Amino acid sequence: MDIRKLGLLIGALLIASVTALAARGLFTQAATPRAAQSVAAAPVTTEVLVAARSLPVGTIIDQTSLRFQPWPNDMMNDGYIRKDKGDAMRSLVGTVVRYAVAAGQPVLKSALVKPGDRGFLAAALMPGMRAVTIPVSTTTGVGGFIYPGDRVDLVLTQNVMGGGDGQPLKASETIIRNIRVLALDQSMARPAAKEGDEKPDAAAKPASTVTIEVTPKMVERINVAQTIGTLSLSLRSLADSGGNIEAAIADGEISVNGNDPAAEKAMLASLAVPDDRRSSVTVGSEVSRFQRSTVPGKSELPEEEEAKRLSAAIALRNLRARTISPVTVLRGGQSGGDSKSQ
Repeated sequence: MDIRKLGLLIGALLIASVTALAARGLFTQAATPRAAQSVAAAPVTTEVLVAARSLPVGTIIDQTSLRFQPWPNDMMNDGYIRKDKGDAMRSLVGTVVRYAVAAGQPVLKSALVKPGDRGFLAAALMPGMRAVTIPVSTTTGVGGFIYPGDRVDLVLTQNVMGGGDGQPLKASETIIRNIRVLALDQSMARPAAKEGDEKPDAAAKPASTVTIEVTPKMVERINVAQTIGTLSLSLRSLADSGGNIEAAIADGEISVNGNDPAAEKAMLASLAVPDDRRSSVTVGSEVSRFQRSTVPGKSELPEEEEAKRLSAAIALRNLRARTISPVTVLRGGQSGGDSKSQ
């Protein structure tokens, strides 16, 4: 091989090697600052309290309503509730949401109202609703197993009197369904959890009064119902919300539109309102064959008039039995006189 060509080849190899080494060095130097920059850019976070689900106005906070979540420090707000400030979760159970909080968003201190604060009960009420208190006992209050936030039905039991003889009609009627319980006696909080236990105390604590959330018209109905008979509560299952949706769709009261989140939210809100249109009645004959099925019938005449009519009929009958007809006497005398004269 020609010496000149060999020298050119060796020179080209040397130049390629030097170029490769230089390029490698450049890439290494560029990667190192980027890695350092990415490490330095990792945000510093603090765990704050956020809404575990959407919390509309009036929601009573329980153990499942909130959770802690890391939050960037550069986005912190003085109103956020931080985990490093103590056990804030347990202290907020039983508070009421004053401003709506979206799921995953931090909960501000000003968005919650604690028991004893001014306007606490008013904040718990949904827009357009009213609070009314009814007396209950261990029997009519489901043995004390009703807590704030539960939903109940209101049942009226009464004796329906009539004007006839016999026992009155015994009837029981569900007058309002799906009522939200706001408070028991003067407490709007569920039983506190025991030390080291995440679950609330399940011990039943009977109350003497229950405060419920109803519409203004239902307040009038409840006040009248208390004067008619005995009111009792019936605890509803948490799974009944699905049945309410199906019943409302079947009756044509609501329509489902999965493409409109706002319409879906309004539909769910409408189902949370108590219902007084689907009442049901049970009378005594449906429980026992020895009970009435209708109200005792009324007499055609009042008792006093009936007694007077009966007395008059008896007196007339006695008079007819003792008295001889005057016409008969007169005719007898005339015929006797005529016979004598003849």
